[in-house]
Amino acid sequence: MKKSILLFLIIFSIVNVQYVMAQEKITQTAGHVQLGEFAPKFAELNDDVLFGEVWNRPGLSPHDRSMVTVATLIGKGIIDSSLAHHLEFAKQNGVTRTEISEMLTHIAFYAGWPNAWGAFRLAKDVWAEDVAADDNGKTAFQQEMIFPIGEPNTAYAKYFIGNSYLAPISGEQVPFSNVTFEPRCRNNWHIHHATKGGGQMLVCVAGRGWYQEEGRPAVQMLPGDVIHIPANVKHWHGAAADSWFAHLAFEVPGENTSNEWLEPVTDEEYDKLEK
Repeated sequence: MKKSILLFLIIFSIVNVQYVMAQEKITQTAGHVQLGEFAPKFAELNDDVLFGEVWNRPGLSPHDRSMVTVATLIGKGIIDSSLAHHLEFAKQNGVTRTEISEMLTHIAFYAGWPNAWGAFRLAKDVWAEDVAADDNGKTAFQQEMIFPIGEPNTAYAKYFIGNSYLAPISGEQVPFSNVTFEPRCRNNWHIHHATKGGGQMLVCVAGRGWYQEEGRPAVQMLPGDVIHIPANVKHWHGAAADSWFAHLAFEVPGENTSNEWLEPVTDEEYDKLEK
């Protein structure tokens, strides 16, 4: 057992040394290029000391130093070109889109929501090309809208054909959520019952989708379109075959409200809409 642990430590040490030896030295010339004549000492401190020495110290990897630097800048409310530069630098140092997204989400609670929003806008551009090949376009679709896609809509999955996602947006005054459908995803026929008031309002925010009431032609939904669904009307809604789709869903207050889920929208019914 002791020999196995010793062997592991030796292998780990060799790998770690090889990593450090292979790590490319960080260099910076922006200070000399932009301020060399105007402020030569500042340029020297920026390029030769900060980046030339501190960024190359062995105590932290460039990856970790980028994470620390980005977090510090956002914490100070710096979400301008300086942050954009360090986000680019972070990507070069191996920080992934998932890591930066998780970090910004985490520090939003400590550095302030507006600062995090500003940082996310910059980060989305920096990691725009890093779309996972196996996510069926979900990441690219997220970049089209300001509202989050949210988590898989598992609680209502049995009432949907295909995958949908739910992101609660507000629970105050008029509660509403963002509902996202992958291509061809649609919910079952259903009814929002109420004895007074009630119903639902949909506001399309991205992509292309369909809405249909029983006995009426389907209506195409595009960003900005608003659908008013009366209470006690059988209907369904979902994505087009070739597009992700997202809408805000507002539940209209009423008396004795309830939802009744009915039969699925068959492929035969659905495919007729796309022809």
